[in-house]
Amino acid sequence: MARTRYFYLQLAFTLLACLFLIVPVLMSVIAGLTVNFFQGVSSGLTLRWIGVVWDLYAETIFRSLYIAFAALSVTLLIGVPAAYVLAKRPGVVTRLIEEALVLPVAIPGLATALALILTYGGFRDFRTSWVFILVGHVLYTLPFMVRSVLAVLSSFNFRVLEESAASLGAGFWRRFFGIIVPNVRSGIVAGALTVVTLSIGEFNLTWMLHTPETMTLPVGLADSYASMRLEIGSAYTLVFFVMITPLLIALQRYGLQRVTTRGPA
Repeated sequence: MARTRYFYLQLAFTLLACLFLIVPVLMSVIAGLTVNFFQGVSSGLTLRWIGVVWDLYAETIFRSLYIAFAALSVTLLIGVPAAYVLAKRPGVVTRLIEEALVLPVAIPGLATALALILTYGGFRDFRTSWVFILVGHVLYTLPFMVRSVLAVLSSFNFRVLEESAASLGAGFWRRFFGIIVPNVRSGIVAGALTVVTLSIGEFNLTWMLHTPETMTLPVGLADSYASMRLEIGSAYTLVFFVMITPLLIALQRYGLQRVTTRGPA
């Protein structure tokens, strides 16, 4: 089949869009690996700046990771059952609850953070701990988990499966973990990807909630760009990519493998 001029125009547009997105990333990577960014690659390549980032900000990187996975754990414990209840009992009240869940996303992160500070800022130990940031991240990411699982539940008639299992003597928890959870696995994986990436990269809300002892990766990244050499900030970005990319690939592969193994619901 002959390729038309329209095909080549589409291909050219796609390549230009990819370059528009990828070139800034490559420039940042190069900046983090060169001796002097303003002199370019001709100044030589070095891992010195990555070492500086690790010495100064390693704690912020690990803190962001365990906050992200803590947020994932909480959103799984709350979000999956919540989505199940919302799908099980549709109605006006359900719609109102859904809209209420989305409010932290619609409201600017700074406003949400300020509300948390005004409400819980008097509890000093809580205010100065990383758990305070975790609360903000859960508020921000929970709607994405609920919506992802709810979308999958709405795509098939899970009530028939539940009724069939109940007629065979399966109790509620066996139906929930044996039927509901396996069938919404794709939604859980999609929600998990969103929660982890949003939590690790969230800046606005975290910037208001953090203290010098609870600085996270994006706040540390902003600090490095504002107060250090450009090469150090770029190296920090490179460290972020190196840490987050394998994690996202692993989660996606896990989701695809589980769906392929089980087949369509």
